[in-house]
Amino acid sequence: MGRSPIKDVEVKVLLKQVLTNEINGREVYMKGIDQSYYYEGYMLFKVEVLKETNNGKE
Repeated sequence: MGRSPIKDVEVKVLLKQVLTNEINGREVYMKGIDQSYYYEGYMLFKVEVLKETNNGKE
């Protein structure tokens, strides 16, 4: 396997800027679900919209 021409230091710097300590937060968790579905091509619903239509019940 060949080495990537991209320097890993640059990638680490970019990633470190967007990391969060709020790993147990519900909002972060739900955004992760949204992104996962978006990646798979599902864009019909977003978690925050479903929450609103559910009258705030969790």
